[in-house]
Parts: sequence; C-alpha cells; structure tokens
Amino acid sequence: MFSPGEFLTTLLRFHDNCPEFCASMDCIKKNTNPSTTRGFPKQFKPSRIMKTTVLAILSISLLLGNAFAKPDKPKTKKKKPRIEVCFVLDTTGSMGGLIEGAKQKIWSIANEMISSQPTPDIKLGLIGYRDRGDQYVTQVFDMTDDVDEVYGKLMKFQAQGGGDTPESVNQALHESVEKMSWSKSRKVLKIVFLVGDAPPHMDYQDDVKYPAVCEMAVKHDLIINTVQCGTMGSTTPIWKKIAKLAEGEFVAIQQSGGVVAITTPYDEAITKCNGKLGSTVCAYGSISDQKSALRKNSLALSAPSEAAADRAAFQSKSKLSGAASYKVITGDQDLVALFEENKLKWADVDEKKLPENLKKMSQKERESYLKKQIAERRSVQTELDDLLKKRQAFVTAEKKRLAETGKGDGFDAKVSEMIHQQAARKGLR
Repeated sequence: MFSPGEFLTTLLRFHDNCPEFCASMDCIKKNTNPSTTRGFPKQFKPSRIMKTTVLAILSISLLLGNAFAKPDKPKTKKKKPRIEVCFVLDTTGSMGGLIEGAKQKIWSIANEMISSQPTPDIKLGLIGYRDRGDQYVTQVFDMTDDVDEVYGKLMKFQAQGGGDTPESVNQALHESVEKMSWSKSRKVLKIVFLVGDAPPHMDYQDDVKYPAVCEMAVKHDLIINTVQCGTMGSTTPIWKKIAKLAEGEFVAIQQSGGVVAITTPYDEAITKCNGKLGSTVCAYGSISDQKSALRKNSLALSAPSEAAADRAAFQSKSKLSGAASYKVITGDQDLVALFEENKLKWADVDEKKLPENLKKMSQKERESYLKKQIAERRSVQTELDDLLKKRQAFVTAEKKRLAETGKGDGFDAKVSEMIHQQAARKGLR
C-alpha cells in the first residue's frame, strides 16, 4: 500500500493535468506539515470534481497497495524429529533369555526413546535371524510407528534351532540396511542394533559380507550398534569391528540379556486401569480392521504388569506430545478415539464399519453410548496419568540404585543409553 509520502507525490502528478487541482494543490503544498495531519486552511473548499478525483486516487492506491503488498508467509508446522530403530536379533536356541527379556522391555525402550527432547516420532523394525538349514534364515518386519504391532511380532519370536556356529549374521545385517523403509532424510536418527552371541558365516559365497554392509550403512547415514550376548571369543572382535566400521558402539551383556524386572507398588492399579480403558474400545472399520483392533487390545491386556505399565506410559506421552506413534489402545480403528479427537463426525460414519453392537442401536442410542465411553475413558485416563507419574518416580529411583550396585547393565539399559548418546548427533537430548 502507498505511504503518505508516495500518495502525496501521486496527487502532485495531477497538478499539471487538472486545472481545478492547481490552486488547491498549491494550497496543500504551502500549508501541509508532513509530521501532522493538520495543515488544511479554513478557506480551502474542494469542489465535487476534486473530491471525486481524490476518492478515485485513494481507491487506486488501496487496490495497488493490496495487489503489490508482500503476502504474509504461511506458517509452516515444524516437523517433529524422528528416531528409527531396527533390532536384528539372533533367534537361535541359545538366545532364549534375551528374546524373553526383549519382549518384556520393548515398551520400556520405546518409552525411553519418546522421552527425548524435543519429543520425537519413532519407528521400529525387527529382523529375526538363524542360519541356513534352520526353520528360516531371516524374518523381516518393516518399520512402523505402531509399537503394538511390533510387540505382536516380537511375541511370535521363539528361540529355537541353532546348536552350532556361526550364524547368518551377514544376510540379516544386509537386509537391515536394504530392506527396511528407512527415511532418506539425514536429520533422522537411524540406528541398527545387532544382537547375538555367534559370529557370521564368512564362507557363504553369495552373502554380502559385513565390511561392505557397514560401508553401505555409513552412506545411508545409518549407525550400527552391536550387542554381544555371552562371552564367545570368536564373536567379540567381529562385533567390535562392525560397530567401529558403522560408527556405532559395542557392548557386551550376559547371555540371558541381564534384563531386570522392576515391580512397583502401582502396577496392580495400573493393570486395572488398562482393563477399564480396554473396555472403552469401540472397534471401527472393515471386518479385518476390527479383528486387528481387538487382537491388539487383547494382546495389550494380557501383557505382564511391567510391560503393560510401560505401554500405558508410552501411550500417555505419545498422546500429550502429538507423536505419530500415538495409538489409543487399538490404533486408528477405535471409534471412541476418533470422536474424542474430533477426527470423525456422525454424518461421516460408515454404517458398514460399525461394530455389531452399535449396528443394532438407534442413532440416539449410539450417540449416548459413545458419550458414556468417552467420559469413562477420560476419567480412567486421569487416574492412570497420576499413577504413571508415581510409578516413573519409583522406577527412576530403582534404576539409579541398580546402577550403583552394578546391576543396571542389561539389554534394555544398554540400548536406551546408546540411543540417548547418539540422539545428540541429531540435536536430541
């Protein structure tokens, strides 16, 4: 838009072309004080033609000012940081203790990840590996932000087979780099944890060997950390070399994984709250979606008390931070969550996607039912959040005590420690 000075200049240009303007403009130039709005003499009486002309110029000024004014820059939503982690786990018979410990601690690890600041979105992937001639060589589960799904996949891992060494480490490591849907952004923290007790086969001619895989990882901005279970001498130097080549860290833990379960006075009450939250679930979607939602809910409710409490803490933090990994009990197929978060309205509800109990209700009954479920969930969530705060304080104190006595060096503790250290490379703390 024109400034006052620019507007006055524009008016003056009409001086030579509009005779009626001449006398009036001379008067303006002589009497106008640039620093004040006063200055027009009392005897100054503009004619109708002059008024019309001035109004026309004012209109043009406004139009041109709006047309050429710089538009406000649109506010761009700041992207949340992200952490992507793939666990490459030896699932042969000797790894039974570690696998069971990982099942207990996956939620605890996810909890530690999302506790970074700024709060990140997280994605997890899994690869289980054995050796050629076993039931399978590798089982690959791609990156997802649905930690319930990861937990479900992990629960299916059973430590079997093996009985000899080495194992198909090279293939599993190569697939962790090439088959996972890693982000291409170098701002994302991307980590592979290789966890096992036996060295790789170096005699498989069609394998991509670990030195080449580590080189590929560095090019993709992937860190490979190695966690050795047990004390097999032939494994240690290779695990250390892999970590060094891929800019990661090496740690050794007990063969069992060294996982320590921390029981708190609040676990029983948290378990009850989880049960109440589960009862508020209203599965929504296709038949397969509803089955998936109910399966996740059932799996979560059957988890051991420590894992269930860690899951509840993870969900609570995810919800508060708006993290993409937030799934209310059953993920995106929960009608209660969709309405509570204003992601769905009754006008947009697909009748075919409703659960059977709601299909039998009138519209008024459905609305009443959903309101009650939402109110119940909010009430339980408030109680649960208070319990989780008390539990977290207890767990933090217990972890400190365990560390002081030399018992805080299990699988979950080491993984969480490495993630926090390496997160600093991407500006997380």
